[in-house]
Amino acid sequence: MLIITPLEDLGKVLDKHRGAHVCGLLSPQMPHPDLDIPAERRLKLSFHDLARPKAGFIPASEDDVRALVDFAHAWRADGSGPLVIHCWAGISRSPAAAFIVRCALEPQCDEMELAHTLRTVAPFATPNPLLVELADRTLERGGRMIAAIAAIGRGQEAFLGEMFVWE
Repeated sequence: MLIITPLEDLGKVLDKHRGAHVCGLLSPQMPHPDLDIPAERRLKLSFHDLARPKAGFIPASEDDVRALVDFAHAWRADGSGPLVIHCWAGISRSPAAAFIVRCALEPQCDEMELAHTLRTVAPFATPNPLLVELADRTLERGGRMIAAIAAIGRGQEAFLGEMFVWE
C-alpha cells in the first residue's frame, strides 16, 4: 500500500501506520522532519519542485530517481507496513514519486492505466513532470510515462493536497 501525504499530515499518518517506510521529497532549504524510523526504512530526497531545471535551484536528478526505485524495491522485499511518501504539499513531487514506484514495481502495468488511477484517487495531483521524465528514462519506458502524465493533465486547483491511499 502507498500512502501519499502532505508534510503537515505526516505525523498523523505515521501514528496510524506504525512500521511504515517513509520517503520524503523536500526542497533543499527545508529540513526533513526528525522521525523515530530506522535509517533503512527512510529515504530523504532534497530538490526543488521544478518542471524544468532553472538557474539558482536544485532540480531532481537521475540519482534521485535511482534512489527512489531502489528504496521501493527494498520496501517490497521487506514486506512490512505501507510506503508513506510525502512532500511539502502532497500535490507534485509525492504523487510523481508514487507513480514512479508503481511503474518500477509493476513493469507489466500500462502507464496510462496507472496515471488514470492516480487521477481517480487524487484529483488534485499534478505530478512533477521533470521527475517523471527522469524516471521514464531510468526505467526505459520509451516516453510512455511522460505521455501518461501529460494525458491526465493538471489536477484540480489546490494549495495543499490531501492524504490518499493508492493500493
